[in-house]
Amino acid sequence: MDRYSRRGFFVRTGGLGLAAGVGGLVLPAGASPTASSGVLGAYGAFLSQNGEAVPTAKGDWKPTEDNILGPYYRKGAPFRGKITPPLSAGKVLVVRGRVWGHDTRKPLAGAVVDIWQADANGRYDNEDPRNPPAENVFVNRARMVADESGYYEYETVHPGRYQVGQGQWRPAHVHYMVVHPGYQTLVTQMYFAGDPMNRTDSFIKPSLIVKPADVKVEGGVYESATFDIVLARKG
Repeated sequence: MDRYSRRGFFVRTGGLGLAAGVGGLVLPAGASPTASSGVLGAYGAFLSQNGEAVPTAKGDWKPTEDNILGPYYRKGAPFRGKITPPLSAGKVLVVRGRVWGHDTRKPLAGAVVDIWQADANGRYDNEDPRNPPAENVFVNRARMVADESGYYEYETVHPGRYQVGQGQWRPAHVHYMVVHPGYQTLVTQMYFAGDPMNRTDSFIKPSLIVKPADVKVEGGVYESATFDIVLARKG
């Protein structure tokens, strides 16, 4: 019977070394060390010369301004680094930044960053109440956890504008909800410089506008933007 059991299989094959204990795992003699891929500073001066995290946000170090929640928020988005489905239409956008504590001026490791947005055509996955998405299907939504240096990063597409009334349009924006123990939950939005609808939108705040830069890569161009978050302490 043993030769048909799972344990028997692992004992005979080595089971990746686990059946014989961790000590049974041996790196092949010809293996080379994994080459360094650089530091986060290569993405935009996120590290000082001594390797400590430094803020990328400019200004006088105020907490990030809040903004409206909007009608399209959904709880429970999956944890992942890509907001949009594969091969989604639109210009690829990579956003990175750090989450900071206003009181300490230090990164907030483990902060949860909840993101949701419209697609390139200005449509949300749950905007049609007659055809809501399945409970376990989240399109253009994700959550991520800031690392030990408060860093987060995600890939998406540049969101589209959409009409909210007669002659009224919302400019392109990405929704944020950022949570960390001991700090006030922040609900805000990130906007884009140069959007013609910025001038007429009644909700936009200048401090929330970023200026993306085009990055050329083999085979195309994508947008890159930095959006740091500074959370206010509770109480």
